[in-house]
Amino acid sequence: MRIKTGSPNLHYTYSSEGVLILFSYGIPVAATLPSGRAVRSSTKYSVTTTKHINKWLQGAGNVDIVDQDFINGLV
Repeated sequence: MRIKTGSPNLHYTYSSEGVLILFSYGIPVAATLPSGRAVRSSTKYSVTTTKHINKWLQGAGNVDIVDQDFINGLV
């Protein structure tokens, strides 16, 4: 995986399976699957992390809320 920086404490990368994963403060918090399905963690994080997620998923259409373990499994 090659990690790219979106802004301080906000990073994203593609997994070998083609999943685009968003990390905030080193924690995977959202993803876009190869099918185009967007997911975000049901875990409540800080205001800043929530802003990161909302900005990153803006325009993604329907976003499914999934358990944090699902997103952890994508990494």
